[in-house]
Amino acid sequence: ILSRAAEEEKIAPAYMFSGTRGVGKTSIARILAKAINCIQGPAAEPCNECEYCSRITQGVSLDVYEIDGASHTGVDNVRKLNEEVGYAPIELRYKVIIIDEAHMLSKPAFNALLKTLEEPPPHVTFVLATTEPHKFPATIVSRCQHYVFKRVPKQELEDFLFQVLNRQEQDFDQSAVSVLAKKGGGSVRDSLSLLSQIMALGEGKLTVEKVREVLGIAGHELMYELVQSIGQRDCLRIVELTRSLLNAGLDLGFFLQEFTNVWRNMFILKQSGEKAQEVLEMPEEEAQDWLQISEQFPLSYIHAAWQMTLEGQKNVMFSLEPGLAMELLFLNISYLSDLIPVQNFNTV
Repeated sequence: ILSRAAEEEKIAPAYMFSGTRGVGKTSIARILAKAINCIQGPAAEPCNECEYCSRITQGVSLDVYEIDGASHTGVDNVRKLNEEVGYAPIELRYKVIIIDEAHMLSKPAFNALLKTLEEPPPHVTFVLATTEPHKFPATIVSRCQHYVFKRVPKQELEDFLFQVLNRQEQDFDQSAVSVLAKKGGGSVRDSLSLLSQIMALGEGKLTVEKVREVLGIAGHELMYELVQSIGQRDCLRIVELTRSLLNAGLDLGFFLQEFTNVWRNMFILKQSGEKAQEVLEMPEEEAQDWLQISEQFPLSYIHAAWQMTLEGQKNVMFSLEPGLAMELLFLNISYLSDLIPVQNFNTV
C-alpha cells in the first residue's frame, strides 16, 4: 500500500505505525521518506544511491525530522514543530516528520498536533510510530492511516540471522540460530542485539551451548530432567533443580515460557504422534524425547500442567520470592492429582 501510494504520489497527511519493538516501524518510515523524495522518484522503492536518499539514510536531511516522543512530550515542542511545517521544503519534495514513541506526547501536545493534522500543508506528511496505540486520542487516530506491524515469524528471523552470519563469515550451528530467533521474540532489533552480544566474545564457532550460557537459557537436558522429576514426584530433585536454575542466573521469565511450551508440545505430540513434529518445528531427536516422556502422563494431566504453568508465570515474576514461587509451581504440578479443590473444604 505504501509503495503504491509513494509511486502514485498519493501521500496521506499522517500515518500511524504501531507494533512491538524492533519490527521495522521507524525503518519503514525512513524508507517511505526516501521513496517520495528520491531523485529517481517518486517511486515504489527508493534507489538508495542518489544524494537525497543518502542524506536521509545518514540522518542529515534538512526536510526529514526524526523526533523522540519520549523527550519531546511538551506542548511547546509541538508548537515549534507546527511552525516549521508551515514553510516549504528546503530541498526535497516533502517534509517528513517521524515521531518515535509518539504515545509519550502529553495531552496538550496531542491537541496542538491535532490542529496541524486537521489542516495539513500539502508538502508535509507525519509518521507516528508507537508500541502503545491505545494511548492515542481517538481524534488523532481518525486522521491517520493506521498500519499494524506484526512480529517477524521465527523462520524469517532465522533466515535473516543466517544472512548476517554468512556475511560476517562466522561459523555457526543452525540450532544456535534457532535459539537466538526464539529468544528474540519476533523482534529483529532484539535478535541482532543478542547476536552482537554473543559474537563480542570472539570464541570461534557459534554453538547452542554458548548461546544458552551467554543468554542465561536452560538447556534441553535440564528441562527434560525437570519434567522427569515431576513425573516421578522426586521432591528433593525438583528443589535441587530449582536451586540450580536460580544459581545459574537464568532468565526466569524466558525459562517459564519455554517450560509452558514443553507441556504444549507434549500435549500435541501425545495426541498426534510423530506427524506433529513438522508443526512444532523442533529437531527430530528432541521431539522423540518429549514423545517418549509424554507416555508417563495421562493427556488430562499434561493439559492441566500446561494451564497451571501458563497461569503461574505471572505469579512467579511478580512474587517477592520468585524462587520459592517457582519451586511451589513445580511441586504443585508434581502432586497435581492429589491436590484438593478449594470447594471441597468445609467452611466454618
